[in-house]
Amino acid sequence: MQKDYSYACTEPVGKNFDPHFKPQLTPMEMLALGIFGGRYLRDCIDEFPRDWFSEAKLLPERKKGHDKNLNYFGVEASQPISVWQQKGWIHPQDPRGWFQWYCRYYMGRRTDDDARQISRWYAMRRHIRQLELNCIQGDTSCRKGQRQALLHWAYDSRFI
Repeated sequence: MQKDYSYACTEPVGKNFDPHFKPQLTPMEMLALGIFGGRYLRDCIDEFPRDWFSEAKLLPERKKGHDKNLNYFGVEASQPISVWQQKGWIHPQDPRGWFQWYCRYYMGRRTDDDARQISRWYAMRRHIRQLELNCIQGDTSCRKGQRQALLHWAYDSRFI
């Protein structure tokens, strides 16, 4: 992992977000719900507040891969990081992708990549519309993959 990467936080933690960026979940809430099969951020836990991980659903460090059962909806809902890299979604400052960017943004870091990442976050709204069109409100058994994917992007899909 990026042991030599450092950044400055220019905003207070959890404050002063771009007016177009309105995540429904904090990183701590996302980790507690269960995202990315428990794999995410295990190699950079020390970078973030310890309380973020007090209820996080993470795989033990010795385990390889991920476990879909640690996801809130118990389903696979993400692609391997190699796919993200092939599609050009990964930038060197955040080699773990959007969620790593969001955690750092939440902590107060602002970069030239913010507009791109916020645009990617906003594009996930199409999945909300699919849930609204195809599911009875509150039926969390409907379209679990889309619901889990939305959780990965800080949308709280439990109540759609």
